[in-house]
Amino acid sequence: MPRSVTTTSSTADPMLERLRAALGQRAFTEQKMFGGTCFLVNGNMLVGTSKRGLLVRVGKAAHEAAVARPHARPMEMGGRSMEGYVHVAPEGTATKADLGGWVDLALAFVGTLPPKSKPAKVANKRA
Repeated sequence: MPRSVTTTSSTADPMLERLRAALGQRAFTEQKMFGGTCFLVNGNMLVGTSKRGLLVRVGKAAHEAAVARPHARPMEMGGRSMEGYVHVAPEGTATKADLGGWVDLALAFVGTLPPKSKPAKVANKRA
């Protein structure tokens, strides 16, 4: 299955290539989200990267164990902790094995989710 990659930035994030390599031959898409680039599998957000580090979707059941790992903390948005999402500092993804472990954890959760389809566009009706 071909990959859908949208590139809109001229400054390359080295983590993008590392994530593409970690995902191997899996079908995925990339989308600008959360101030960075997110990788989606079957329309579901898997991981994201930005200058702040890696965002990993682990699900609520694996959240506590994931934030207990080195260099990980709960993701916060608007001052609220987002259960099921973990922020990993760059030190936590320094090696190929480190990054692969986070990607595998995200794949284990996202693989349980049903595929998302894009909603059909609705034409605007004028009164």
